[in-house]
Amino acid sequence: MNPNVSKIASLLSDPTRSAILLSLMDGNIHPASELALIAKVKPQTASFHLHKMLEANLVNVEKHGRHRYYKLINSDVAKVIEQMLSISPSSLVTSYRESREQKAIHFARTCYDHLAGYLGVQITNSLMKQDYIKKIDLNFEVTPKGSKFFQDFGINLEEQKKKRRAYARCCLDWSERQHHIAGALGNALLLQMLERQWITRLPNTRAVQVTPTGKIELQKLFKFDYENNLSTFEES
Repeated sequence: MNPNVSKIASLLSDPTRSAILLSLMDGNIHPASELALIAKVKPQTASFHLHKMLEANLVNVEKHGRHRYYKLINSDVAKVIEQMLSISPSSLVTSYRESREQKAIHFARTCYDHLAGYLGVQITNSLMKQDYIKKIDLNFEVTPKGSKFFQDFGINLEEQKKKRRAYARCCLDWSERQHHIAGALGNALLLQMLERQWITRLPNTRAVQVTPTGKIELQKLFKFDYENNLSTFEES
């Protein structure tokens, strides 16, 4: 029996469900009330759509008392959404606030549980240029030189390999049209940068912000000149 692709396609085609799914692409768990605000619908309407997505195994739900909290069911769903974004037309920007938010998301954001956007792609490219990783088909392979780099960065590669998920896959970045590093290794990189407070999550968005410490350390480790890259990005 063939999979019922049309059922998933119809779920994703609805603007409200799309808005909810995009907000869940940050990999975090969100209360239904917050998702309703993001999608600009009534709580009852959001609950209806969330129930549909729950039935289709697109999201998971946790119940805490009277409240329900939702997140994407796994990274595979996030991967499909990211791939769809890469072939979707850009939405019309109608205000200065929307323009700022769009630029922030394009510059640096989370893609489920790893770093994406211009910053994510530049870091991935730097890892390849410094011979820490190399691309083989649609996966990345850590080089002997890279093994030492990741160990010094506080990432246990053997632990990452043991996880029940892709180790270091290529994820097509929808805004840059290039690959960034995903999988267990991509997640470990993101967590290290958050723990070291090089980047911080911005509220109510997938965008992340580089901290003053991050600007210095990104230059040292990944040869990423934050100020010049940011100005180039904003001018483009």
